[in-house]
Amino acid sequence: MSVKGKIAWIAGPTVKAMGMMGAKMYEMVYVGEEKLVGEVIRLSGDTAYIQVYENTSGIAPEEPVIGTGGPLSVALGPGVIGSVYDGVQRPLDRISQLVGAFVKRGVSVPSISLDKKWRFKPLVKPGERAEPGTVIGEVEETPLIKTSIMIPPDAKPGTFRYVAPEGDYTVTETVAEVENKDGKVALSMMHRWPVRIPRPIKRRLDPLVPLITGQRILDTLFPMAKGGTGCIPGAFGTGKTVTLHQLAKWSDAKVILHIGCGERGNEEAEVLKEFPHLTDPYTGRPLMERTVLIANTSNMPVSAREASIYTGAAIAEYYRDMGYDVLLVADSTSRWAEALREISGRLEEMPAEEGYPSYLGSRLAEFYERAGRVEVLGEPSRVGSLTIVGAVSPPGGDFTEPVTTHTLRFVRVFWALDPNLAYTRHYPAVNWIMSYSAYVDTVKEWWSRVGKDWYEARAKLYSILRREEELLELVRLLGPEALADEENLILDVARMIREGFLQQSAYDEVDSYCSPEKQYRMLKMFVNFYEHSLEIIKKGVKIENIRALKVIANMLRAKYMIRNEELEKFDELEAEIKSEIEALRVEIAA
Repeated sequence: MSVKGKIAWIAGPTVKAMGMMGAKMYEMVYVGEEKLVGEVIRLSGDTAYIQVYENTSGIAPEEPVIGTGGPLSVALGPGVIGSVYDGVQRPLDRISQLVGAFVKRGVSVPSISLDKKWRFKPLVKPGERAEPGTVIGEVEETPLIKTSIMIPPDAKPGTFRYVAPEGDYTVTETVAEVENKDGKVALSMMHRWPVRIPRPIKRRLDPLVPLITGQRILDTLFPMAKGGTGCIPGAFGTGKTVTLHQLAKWSDAKVILHIGCGERGNEEAEVLKEFPHLTDPYTGRPLMERTVLIANTSNMPVSAREASIYTGAAIAEYYRDMGYDVLLVADSTSRWAEALREISGRLEEMPAEEGYPSYLGSRLAEFYERAGRVEVLGEPSRVGSLTIVGAVSPPGGDFTEPVTTHTLRFVRVFWALDPNLAYTRHYPAVNWIMSYSAYVDTVKEWWSRVGKDWYEARAKLYSILRREEELLELVRLLGPEALADEENLILDVARMIREGFLQQSAYDEVDSYCSPEKQYRMLKMFVNFYEHSLEIIKKGVKIENIRALKVIANMLRAKYMIRNEELEKFDELEAEIKSEIEALRVEIAA
């Protein structure tokens, strides 16, 4: 039975309603004559405080508030992939076809098409056991994604009494019937799931497989594991959005969720224009055939911004439960936290640091803890992963502000963007001294199959960069004359590593994506050059002679000149390095 109350007052996106006895926390309600979508966020007696996901201007006290009896949920089924949603899973592309470019309030359009027919292929038979999460059949949603039709994870176990034959069905037609102790339950290809409740799993697994992004500084120095958590904090203009776009374009996750949470409209417009024209690098198909976009710009209602994170997580978990590797990128969690702060202020809650609510940390934890590599419910046995990467936009690049400091408690990869690097046009502007990854040891075994000494070579390259930082401090204090040739070699090789390895152009056809094999060959090239050069310096060769080597220019150009499928050219380049260094060795011996 639905609850019906009346509006008492309106304060921006927050509405106070009287006569709501029987309403539940986080229940979805319809507010006003136009039936704006809202959610109960506080209860006191028969008074409910509601955050409304649409513009509240024009609604008035005494207008009705009608409860739906259920929480804010997402519709899950064939038709989600390739869609563009707002923060509460309203399909913006279909709404624009219905009402034009300017979305009106109160427009109700199904999240996935209820009329389109999908080819259903059954995978079970009547009489078989039906457990929560069991795959009933599959649908080819796009040429890249086969959607598993699963028994909802909150269903009761039973036995299949009916399974539809292979054929074309809409998402609301019955494709199976399960008999359990409560009787017969009809199942369709679509089900709904509350956005704030994580989907249950069988057990968690260790994150042992790296998420390959194609970005050298991320994959080699600070790797992300499938099922891991990471954040990209950085001041305005440091390249957060472009870095997240690179992750969405090039990562080897099977399904991509891109959440634009409170970002500027022009940035979201760029995403909406660019993504439909991008090609998946692994299959050559359009990238949108494995992507879901959630667009929630800064001028949209602030409460919908708060919901968009949970909407994205619920959709991502749905595809994880099919056994896919899913990547969710959120741009940015700072805007989401600002929405929490604004709603908390309107509820007159006691503010904590910098005005954010005291529960900011727990809300961030709830979000990032939905990541993981897991064994999912049901048969057949499946392993899926959900990787979450959130951008953080600290005011003025201050990493000590609350959103960044709380986020660091819950993520295991920290890609810190440095405005000084960005101003010198060094992109990605990831600061290799401040950044870290807790997955280096867990993904070591996978990388050892690419190159057996990857772990040692990575440690050597990273030690050169860290030693450079110490030597630069000495140079600032004492001048370059105070350094020995071995130390000057470290500065020279570190500069080569920065220019030839860490810098990567997102807009260059060859350099935009670097395969793991190419990353390893480049890593070994710079490490080997350093070791060979150090050896002949100890035998008396001057640093000026090493700086004059012609091969150095070819090493710096390798990222542009050698394609991912032309790795044999590294053999020629390394032979050239050995030849020129050997010539110096012979010269000094003579």
